[in-house]
This record gives sequence, structure tokens and C-alpha cells, in this order.
Amino acid sequence: MHKTSEVSADRVRIVVENVRKTFKFRHTHSLKETFIAATRRRQLSSTFDALNDVNITISEGESVALLGYNGSGKSTLLKLISGVLQPDAGLILTRGRVAGLIEVGAGFHPDLSGRENVYLNAAILGMNKAEIDARFDDIVAFSEIEQFIDTEVKHYSSGMFLRLAFSVAIHTEVDILLVDEILSVGDEPFQRKCLARIRELHDAGKTLVVVSHDLDMVSQLCQRGILIEKGNVVFDGDSLEAVGRLRAQDS
Repeated sequence: MHKTSEVSADRVRIVVENVRKTFKFRHTHSLKETFIAATRRRQLSSTFDALNDVNITISEGESVALLGYNGSGKSTLLKLISGVLQPDAGLILTRGRVAGLIEVGAGFHPDLSGRENVYLNAAILGMNKAEIDARFDDIVAFSEIEQFIDTEVKHYSSGMFLRLAFSVAIHTEVDILLVDEILSVGDEPFQRKCLARIRELHDAGKTLVVVSHDLDMVSQLCQRGILIEKGNVVFDGDSLEAVGRLRAQDS
């Protein structure tokens, strides 16, 4: 297991302590359905425990892959770290500026242009206008959608969303970068460009947490792998070993 006791407190970027997250699913969608189900004594809702008493510490400069099959809880954990979701129990702390590439187009307003959304999204990530002005040209150039930058983003494809959202995120003064399967969107040359930029950020000492089903990619990109199964951490250590354990479950 990964040893967290030896980590210096001033280098800790992310703390996940005794975290639990439960989702409630309704089985009825109208007052009529609810009334009928109740009179027939059918179950109106059910719960799903996405995470159970999870404890993780991630330090400055670490590259960490959250691994597991669909429904394991890895994406839920990433959203909790980003602040998109809140835990039902436990504590999550982050230290430094966090940029999350979790959902394509998240933080974008469909009726605003790409240009306006660069300023909006960058402001959400903590940049001031002077910082955005200084980096605007670099953001647009990296996205490779210069000719559409003044078009309303509701007309963008998912690939165009990806390009602009990723470009904004990696041009902030980020301390922690969270990435969830977003690199599976877009063409292969842009994916390679994104991965190269992520490696640059990691080499510069930034903390990286990735969720992906591309096991070969994450084992090369990340040094540490955390394997989650049915909401529980079952392994925390070398990424190659984590990937091997996940693949062994298929055999």
C-alpha cells in the first residue's frame, strides 16, 4: 500500500479522510406513479453506496491514476475532490488552485461566444482579467479553433468544447489538475498534444489525478495507481501493479 505517513505535511495537496458518498435513486417520475407504487407497496427509491470510508493522501508533484470498472466509484471520487459533489460523511481538503477537466463544456455558457467563455471559465478557475488578457492568445492558439472563437459555443462540437476547455485549464496557474476520460474525446493528434502538455505540467511539479479506461496511457502517465472496487480502495501503490491487478480481474 502507498505510505502516506512519511509525507511532509507542507507538501500535501489532497486529503480524503473517511469519505462516504451515497446516491438515492427514485423509481417513480410523477405524482401518479408515486401514488400507484405506494398503494401497491412497491419500493419508491433505492440507494447506492458509491464510496465507503475512503482514505487517500496525495502530495505535491504526484501523478495518480484512479482505476476501476464502471460503477467502482473512481469518477465520483474525482468529482468530490473537485468540489462538484459533496461527501455525505468524511472530509476532503485541497491545497492550491484546482483545475478540473471532468465534463466537456462544464462551466461554459451556451449562449456566449468562445471568447466570452474563455474569460468566464478562466475566472471560475481563479484567474483575474489581467492574467486572462496575457494568456488569451496562447489559450486560443492551443485550442486550434481560432476561426470559431467568436461563435456561440452552443454551435460547438464536443471536440471543440474539449479543445477550448482543456486549453483554458492548462493555461491557468494550476497546482492540481483533475482529468476524467476527457482525453478520449477529440482526434488523435490533439490527444497527443494534450498528453504532452500534461506531462509538462507534471514535470513542473504540478499534482495530477487522472481517471481513464486507457490503462496503457495511465500506466505511462502516472506513477501511482489507486484501484477502487465497489466503493472501496483495494490497492494503492505503483501504477503498473495497479493496472496489472485490474487486468487480472478479467482473467
